[in-house]
Formats: sequence, C-alpha cells, structure tokens
Amino acid sequence: MAGGSVDWSGRVALVTGAGRGIGRAVAQELSGRGLRVALSARSKDELEETAAGCAGETLVVPADLLEASAPETLFDTVQATWGPVDVLVANAGAGVSARVHKTTDEDWQRMLDLNLTAPFRCVRRALPSMLDEGCGRIVVVASVAAKVGEPYIAAYTASKHGVLGLVRSVAAEVARSGVTVNAICPGYVDTPMTDATVAGIVAKTGRSEAEARQILADKQPNGRLVTPEEVAAAVWLCVDNASINGQGISVDGGAHQS
Repeated sequence: MAGGSVDWSGRVALVTGAGRGIGRAVAQELSGRGLRVALSARSKDELEETAAGCAGETLVVPADLLEASAPETLFDTVQATWGPVDVLVANAGAGVSARVHKTTDEDWQRMLDLNLTAPFRCVRRALPSMLDEGCGRIVVVASVAAKVGEPYIAAYTASKHGVLGLVRSVAAEVARSGVTVNAICPGYVDTPMTDATVAGIVAKTGRSEAEARQILADKQPNGRLVTPEEVAAAVWLCVDNASINGQGISVDGGAHQS
C-alpha cells in the first residue's frame, strides 16, 4: 500500500439504501470503479433496477435496517458470497418534518433507529474484518443537518448530528489501522426524498411544485439542487484517498463552509 493507495478492483462494497437516489448513484459509481457491489434496501424491484445500471458484478440483498438483526444477516450474506466487506457506504435513511411540539415519540424514535442506530450497527459489523485486513473504508451519507439546525426537522437533525459524532469518534479510534471513516453531508439533492419534501411544502403552503422546488434550490448558493452523482463522486473521494478521515464533507453548493 505505497502512499496509502489501494487497488479497489474486485474488492467488495456494500451500499445500503441502494434502491434509488443517492444510494443508486453511489452503487453505480463504485461499480464503475471496478468494485463488486452488494446492494441493500427494502425493495427488491428497486435494487434490481440499480443492479441493471451497474457496470460490474452485483449482489441484491433486500433488508429492512429497522430490524435489529438485519445488519448481521446482511453482512453474513455478503461475506458468504464474496468475502468480507472492504467498503461500507451507509446511505439508508429517511426524514420527517414536524414542529417540535408535534413530533411524536414514534417519529423521534424512527429517526434515531434508521439514521443513527442502523448505521452504528453496520459500522460495528464492518470493522472487525477491515481491522484484521489493515484496510477499509466506511462512508456514512449524513446531511448538512448534521452540522446546522433548521426549523421543523428536529428529530431528523438530532439523528444526523448523532451519526456525524459517531463517524468522528470511530475515525479517531481507527486512525492508525488503515481504515478510514467519513461522512458526506449533502444539501438538498434531486432525489425522491426531496420530492417528498416538495410535496409537503405544496400541501402546507399552497405553492406550486415548481415554486416549492425553487425554495429548496435557493437554499444552496449555486441556486440548484445537488445531483446524486455529485454526492457519489464525494463518496468515491473518501474511498480513494486514504488521508481523508473523520470528515463531514459538505456537498451543498457552498451553503455551509467548513
């Protein structure tokens, strides 16, 4: 591993939330870079659509990460097929919007379970083989909400702040091991999740869909939504560069400067 460089061709990547949006773009980016990519999400049909767009070998493993045993089963399946996971991209997540005093215990807990506890379980399961190998990459897709609070998304923001803290702590713990751990913090990305946000704005304000999308685009200084491919490129940077560790890399058109 001269200078920390790694030949990733043929190595094993696992992408959660790979059925659409950012996860699909990440899976296809890694596949195009020569990795074998295991794809996980709840919808088998969406995963197969992602697989069809990948350049190389894929493995479709449907899973619901809200189930406590799902990460263990998911990693066991990948390892039994290809061997240990070399690159984990923990992308699965969801959002909820409500005023704090109208946020239910159920919504609060679901945000923590999916956006914080599930990535923690995946990281915990991925690390032993990476540490044994002396090489590995973990990338969590977080959000700019990991760095700054906005109204109406307290539960989502708390979960994303938490997962960035997890990333920073684990990165410090494994810094000398050959394993790196980073987070990508996108702004508003042109994905189905943002479509749901747009629909919520339309329902609450009566604005048109185009007006609602522009509101979100205008939150970024470049005046547009981030593309999933731009997020995927940032993920690849974290995989390819062994000196990037413990970072929360904003991909938001310059809205939140480091």
